[in-house]
Amino acid sequence: MSLGILYPGQGSQRVGMLAEAAVAYPQIRETFSEASEALGYDLWALVSGGPSETLELTEFTQPALLTASVALFRVFCSLHDCRPAAAAGHSLGEYSALVCAGVLSLADGARLTRQRGAAMQAAVPAGQGGMAVIIGLPDAVVTDTCTSLSSETHFVAGVNFNGPGQVVIAGHEAAVDDALDALKDVGARRAMRLPVSAPFHTPLMGPASDVMAEAFDDVAWSSPQFPVVSNVDGAVLTSPEAIRSSLVRQVTAPVLWTQCMSTLRSLGCDHFLECGPGSVLSGLSKRIDKAVPCRSIETQAALEAEI
Repeated sequence: MSLGILYPGQGSQRVGMLAEAAVAYPQIRETFSEASEALGYDLWALVSGGPSETLELTEFTQPALLTASVALFRVFCSLHDCRPAAAAGHSLGEYSALVCAGVLSLADGARLTRQRGAAMQAAVPAGQGGMAVIIGLPDAVVTDTCTSLSSETHFVAGVNFNGPGQVVIAGHEAAVDDALDALKDVGARRAMRLPVSAPFHTPLMGPASDVMAEAFDDVAWSSPQFPVVSNVDGAVLTSPEAIRSSLVRQVTAPVLWTQCMSTLRSLGCDHFLECGPGSVLSGLSKRIDKAVPCRSIETQAALEAEI
């Protein structure tokens, strides 16, 4: 069997995540201590005790999720003699995949995701942008509807193509509202705002893209120890230069998650583990292909279960 590892993105965080596994595996706390030293604050204290309002802030959410994913991967590798065939991460999760593949150190990954989160939130003032999830329409219908409503000052577009019948849209606040109404009119089963105030993965994130391009100059990059698939185009990232370029583009480009999963399957992956809190990606995997098993490894029992 060829194992693919999936790393979740923003939205999977919660106060108390990994608490049960951390009791059994000191390596989890050690990983959080390593990240905390790089960040300059106690990340485990925030994850364990909140407050949730702070953990929900993007600049804290992103390094917290990255560290949680890396901690689970380290424990899993210590328990099982296996090597992933390939990996992919959803948005922020791509950084988790790259740390686990040895492209970035955990310290650099934690600092970069803190910068990424702060820059993405600052790129568009609060209240001027938003995101929404659309269920039950073909990708093309969502894309065409958004395009028909969109302009430079009233922008909305599909930004996360998560699986058949599930697309996240983002853009200016009023444009997202207009798109929601239009997509309901053409038959969306659900069209619902997400609790996110920034239009991630749109051209409106251009200032954040510039911040990350500069931040990458201060980081040591290595070649991946196993293939990592890019959100931007579903291609396998092989060189540090290509990875840097892709991550700059990722800030403003849609997440092509369905394509990422297709690439992983083409690389031979015939079962998947979701390495992070929650089971969002496990659900999307079932939506994409029910025949391919995928399970979360957040708990002690799941970490210890046979592959």
